[in-house]
Amino acid sequence: MEITGLFVLAALMIASFAGLESKLGRTDRGIARVEHKLDLILDHLGLHAGDPELPQVAALLREGKKIQAIKAYREATGAGLKEAKDAVERMG
Repeated sequence: MEITGLFVLAALMIASFAGLESKLGRTDRGIARVEHKLDLILDHLGLHAGDPELPQVAALLREGKKIQAIKAYREATGAGLKEAKDAVERMG
């Protein structure tokens, strides 16, 4: 394959990845909106799922490692940064 063909192929791949990243970003924002609305509904109904019991997060908090605890919470639950920070602060 000649060099021009390789450049065209590389450009098409980059454009495809950019489009995919854009779609993933929109999907993430859409999921965040749905989760927020669901939280509002649960609050309105007086239902609270409560924070999951996470022994690793609790252990990190006892050691004074708040940032690592937030990271561990995010990894275990898939929560966003603010949600994880708020949950860890409630635990501590």
